[in-house]
Amino acid sequence: MDKIKELLTRGVDKIYPSSEELEKILRAGKKLTLYQGFDPTGKELHIGHMVGFRKLRQWQELGHHVIFLIGDGTGQAGDPSGKKTSRGKFLTRDELRANAVDYVKQASRIVRFEGENPVEIKFNSDWLNKLELIDILEIAEHFTLQQLSERDLFQERIRDNQPINLREFLYPLLQGYDSVAMNVDLELGGTDQLFNMLCGRTLLRAMKSKDKFVMTTPLLEDSEGRKIGKTEGNVIALTDKPTNLYGKIMALGDEIIVKGLEYLTDVPTDEITEIEKALAKGEHPVTHKKRLAFEVVRQLHGESEAKKAALEFERTIQNKESPTNIEVYSNSKETNILQVLYLSGLTSSISEGKRLIKQKGIFVDDVLIESPDYEFDITSNHIVRVGRKFRNIIKA
Repeated sequence: MDKIKELLTRGVDKIYPSSEELEKILRAGKKLTLYQGFDPTGKELHIGHMVGFRKLRQWQELGHHVIFLIGDGTGQAGDPSGKKTSRGKFLTRDELRANAVDYVKQASRIVRFEGENPVEIKFNSDWLNKLELIDILEIAEHFTLQQLSERDLFQERIRDNQPINLREFLYPLLQGYDSVAMNVDLELGGTDQLFNMLCGRTLLRAMKSKDKFVMTTPLLEDSEGRKIGKTEGNVIALTDKPTNLYGKIMALGDEIIVKGLEYLTDVPTDEITEIEKALAKGEHPVTHKKRLAFEVVRQLHGESEAKKAALEFERTIQNKESPTNIEVYSNSKETNILQVLYLSGLTSSISEGKRLIKQKGIFVDDVLIESPDYEFDITSNHIVRVGRKFRNIIKA
């Protein structure tokens, strides 16, 4: 597959107005200005972000001007995408800037911010925070109440009698204005950002008589169809230690293998097709999932660390050997497995614990836990294992 065809197909959901039109422009040799925005509502980026980062890198390697936009302006409004309820707290510009401190460092594991054709970094508060009343009114006049309220997630909230904060309601207009302020040719984002990105297409056409391409990338989802990310509490962070990162990927459902290899690795497409066929015929998935885990860790931490993580996984998980140093959690009263998992730091939420039990990923003293109602004997010590992570739960 040639590089342009791969750019337009691998890890791509849809292209607006059409992939044929974009391909024609690229094959004519035109270099585009494009961007993807990231609201720093947390301090860690996760492997779901890798899908977009890898696509940005492809654009970069083909010589296009790539902008890494930090949404310290849009973040103040609060992106409602994927959220079934209104935010309980809206962040300030200072809080967002503080969160974004390590964003570039984390993203630099995939894209280049130095050297040949470096990715440019911008902050959208530089223009959004300077908008005056007349500017906001002129932006708003290009949309109707019906257009904005017909968005699927808002309709879901209305059906569920959930409030829609007007601050969130205006978010698509602010993100849309980013395209105008930067005068871009293309915007990249996950499928959950499509509505926001098309608002940008509308604004750019109305305010600058210019058409913008929109490229959506598929979301990386877990076994229950939930986006892997901070909203759902199932984060696999780019900053995770290699052994933890490897183990968390191995703990995901088997259905992640083919999509993960396509979205997150450089494994050739024809090889991924053969792996998909083999899995469909009933081949055991563990070898291919280990390949996925190795490739992701290698990209983020290097080949040497990936090899160490693979060996550690085989030693502690497959060969059922305990790691030499296990973190201790002192427990005096909690008996429910979900509470212990959460409080000891083995899971980031109660819902993640339920999901991992359903996926048969929780062990207490090497015994598989199959019910979220499991109760601990708090008069004894226990070794709890979640994927690659262990805790020595001791009586207080």
